[in-house]
Amino acid sequence: MDSEDDISNAIMAIRRNGVALKGNIETNHNLPPSYKSRNNLLRTTLDLYANVMHCQSLPGVRTRHQNIDIMIIRENTEGEYSSLEHENVPGVVECLKIITRTKSLRIADFAFRAAREKGRRRVTAVHKANIMKLADGLFLECCKEVASGYPDITFDSMIVDNTTMQLVSRPQQFDVMVMPNLYGNVVSNVCAGLVGGPGLVPGANYGEDYAVFETGTRNTGKSIANCNTANPTAMLLASCLLLDHLKLHAYASMIRRAILSTVTEARLHTADLGGQGSTSEVVQSIRNAIQSTGPLTLSI
Repeated sequence: MDSEDDISNAIMAIRRNGVALKGNIETNHNLPPSYKSRNNLLRTTLDLYANVMHCQSLPGVRTRHQNIDIMIIRENTEGEYSSLEHENVPGVVECLKIITRTKSLRIADFAFRAAREKGRRRVTAVHKANIMKLADGLFLECCKEVASGYPDITFDSMIVDNTTMQLVSRPQQFDVMVMPNLYGNVVSNVCAGLVGGPGLVPGANYGEDYAVFETGTRNTGKSIANCNTANPTAMLLASCLLLDHLKLHAYASMIRRAILSTVTEARLHTADLGGQGSTSEVVQSIRNAIQSTGPLTLSI
């Protein structure tokens, strides 16, 4: 998706349909500063302000930690990803981090509403307000303000560097986590690694009018392209999230059950999980599991 027409056509299609299933788009850091990340452009143009990633331990997948069940909610449209950089004088670059009250309140309210809808008990705001007192201080203040309207949900906060240490030592302490853009990128990658890697975890981007679904960590996987070794689980689970969003819950459940059966019961794993299965073999196993349930339109 190199040309302006490509991204414009994609955005037009999402506006027309309301939803999309998105593959990962690489952003080449060697391109000139004027070139904007296509991923970022998509999220900001459509105001997909909430990135949601659910990291959950799966039976049959060997990891260092078990019983992980964390919802990560990341503000998706500002922060360090505002694309506002300039060189003041040669050798001195300024990169602006934008935090606004409006968007901080919006993502905090999204996190608390999601927690209540999912029956969650705790929301943790991740920040660096001890250093960025104005920017992250505003984000934390907004989270506290929103938390006061949800007395049934416990609220706490944690500095981002301590958060990463706590995640790799005792991840079970976390429930729902809400954070600005860059911290969300780091934390979501750490959490994906904790439950088995980027090939397992789907992600969703929600706005008021549109929703885009993709793999959770947005890795391009170029090193294994065309090798038939990539783990298709994350992308297939992202398609289930899309079906749920469209209220096609029976189809989503049917596919999700088949995926989880292949991963946890048949234990047909690709190389990233220590297995020897190919991408096509995993997909075929999932298809077989779906077909074994009977007519695909029965009771739907």
